Amino acid sequence: MRLLLQQRPQGGEAPRFVQLMLQPDLLGGWTLLRETGQIGGRSTLRREQFPDQPSAIKALETARDAQLKRGYALTFAEGANAPR
Repeated sequence: MRLLLQQRPQGGEAPRFVQLMLQPDLLGGWTLLRETGQIGGRSTLRREQFPDQPSAIKALETARDAQLKRGYALTFAEGANAPR
């Protein structure tokens, strides 16, 4: 699963983005990857481990909702059951 959220550009600045990706690991757990930054600039990548898919999906939805409240807009969603 992958979600891409962007803020509208303000002034002459490039827009900021948040990308949330959910991936299974080799031991049966799940990893939530959060990449944040400015388009065309540096970004930061954080990883969180979860023991099962439902808890990982809940964390992804919580992170998505927090960014939507901060003014980001969902621009891309990928995955069989990607939350919208």
